[in-house]
Amino acid sequence: MHEIEPYYRWLKYYDSSEDENSPFYGKEYNYDLYTDAIYNYFIDPAWDFMGSETLYTKILYVNYDVGLCIMEFIGEWNDAINNDIMHLKRNIIDHFTQHGIRKYILVGDHIFNFHGSDDCYYEEWYEDVDAGWIAAINFRDFILREWEIYNLDSYLIYGGTLQIDNWRTYNPIQLFEKVEHLISRRIALS
Repeated sequence: MHEIEPYYRWLKYYDSSEDENSPFYGKEYNYDLYTDAIYNYFIDPAWDFMGSETLYTKILYVNYDVGLCIMEFIGEWNDAINNDIMHLKRNIIDHFTQHGIRKYILVGDHIFNFHGSDDCYYEEWYEDVDAGWIAAINFRDFILREWEIYNLDSYLIYGGTLQIDNWRTYNPIQLFEKVEHLISRRIALS
């Protein structure tokens, strides 16, 4: 797992450690020292601890003008034991919501498992975005099936055309426009 890096080619557009509104503002990264681990497997030092022992994140891009945040994740999303959604909601999402972020793209290429619980924090997050949305791209099929069991499809938009395998070929605004277009088409068809 130590070889899995968060996507770094968007650093020219956004760096969470340089954003005064980011919860990671001022963080200094030591790329020579591996200290964080998930289940005793070290992870790349570029991943950010958000309060969970099993789930780490990287804020890839934030645009306050359009109200957008793109985040990538690694690990096991475990709401049952570690209440990961609570850590994400309280330590990251609430922070950005107070700065006008209402559209979230969650990238799940490196989420290896999901354990659900209740949907209270998802429901709260959904209510907080008001006219926005929470889109999840590239989460594995078995995770999407688990999400449906816990009724998370009521709050998150995912699956189908949102499995964008080549998302790294876009710049952040292009990805945002693609996701927003796909969401608009889904809404129009429903």
